[in-house]
Amino acid sequence: MIYLSTFNNYNDEVNNLTLKLESINLQRYFWNSLNYKRHVFTAFKSLLSSGKMSQEKINKNYSGSVLNFGELLFRLSLDSEKRWLKENNVPFYIGGAELNVATALALWGIPAQYLTALPDNDMSAQITSFLNDNGIRTPHTYYHGNRVGLYFLTKGADLKNNSLIYDRASSAFAELKPGMIDWDKVLDGVSWFNFSAICPAINQNVADVCEEALIAASRKNITISIDLNYRAKLWQYGKQPHEVVPQLVKYCDLVMGNIWAAEKMLNIPVTLDLCPDVSKSNYLEASLKTSQEIIEKYPKCKAVANTFRFDINGGINYYTSLYTDSQQYNSTEYSSDIIINNVGSGDCFMAGLIYGFYNHHTPDQTLEFATLSAFDKLFIEGDTTNKTVEEIKNRLNESASA
Repeated sequence: MIYLSTFNNYNDEVNNLTLKLESINLQRYFWNSLNYKRHVFTAFKSLLSSGKMSQEKINKNYSGSVLNFGELLFRLSLDSEKRWLKENNVPFYIGGAELNVATALALWGIPAQYLTALPDNDMSAQITSFLNDNGIRTPHTYYHGNRVGLYFLTKGADLKNNSLIYDRASSAFAELKPGMIDWDKVLDGVSWFNFSAICPAINQNVADVCEEALIAASRKNITISIDLNYRAKLWQYGKQPHEVVPQLVKYCDLVMGNIWAAEKMLNIPVTLDLCPDVSKSNYLEASLKTSQEIIEKYPKCKAVANTFRFDINGGINYYTSLYTDSQQYNSTEYSSDIIINNVGSGDCFMAGLIYGFYNHHTPDQTLEFATLSAFDKLFIEGDTTNKTVEEIKNRLNESASA
């Protein structure tokens, strides 16, 4: 009995010791596991903050088309000398922000598609045939309604002043509603979806159609870009831009605009004292802050581009920035004493950005190409560029050697 009792006591001590050892090992396991998870989280956070993960996504292996969605418009270009009244002759152009992008991309060898809504008549057939002849595919044009939108703009005037008059109410595009377009079918074979903030400015239905498209594009892992075009004369349906645009930007990989558009549409304040002696470095610093805040607020966004265009006594100073991969790139600055046409420069800049990312160019190469193509557009009549890739690259080489 004495031996058995001793053995039992010894056995209890062994069991207690074993339990302690197991407890210690278990604690070590959990401690090591916790440390491992901390390391993984830290590495993941570092990748996110460095932009490496997002940069890998925006530089996909693109092989499909770039689909541009927006309203096709007719532009009537009046002259300030009133010759249009005396001669009964008004220059006429076909365009629209997204069509201007598609035209540039097609010219530069990128497979470009354009989706809009048109009335089903002979005029629309001629329009789509003309676009097809210029390398822009339009297989999913939505035919309904009765008219095409148009606007009047005095030659050389800016799109934001009183020389701009819209006549686009009840156009085929303005009468689009959710459910009309089969987005799964439309987005088949598409690698990039591009639109502008002009679309949701038209009315709530078109804004809802935009979100419908973005949800479908996101499901297919299609890269999405938006131009934050602000047109005060369009937002007339009871909502302010900041009530609508953020809901769309959250789907976007590339956001292009300027610091003031971001303030108006995304409620991101311009941290800049806009006194007369504000320098270029001040504007670029504001651009950096705006870009960082956009990427922080909208995690899907991987690149933000801002333009700076200052009209001075009929001339212009022009430069841009691109923020991606946690770094801001600033372009060459261009100046001219005169310009010919304000329309389409920003659209050309967006096309240049898409062209660079689609072809896996470096961020600085992408920015310089986009900036020069946009600046050169200021000296071209019509809404779209006619400069080829070779011409733009030659100009870039000349500028670099000057």
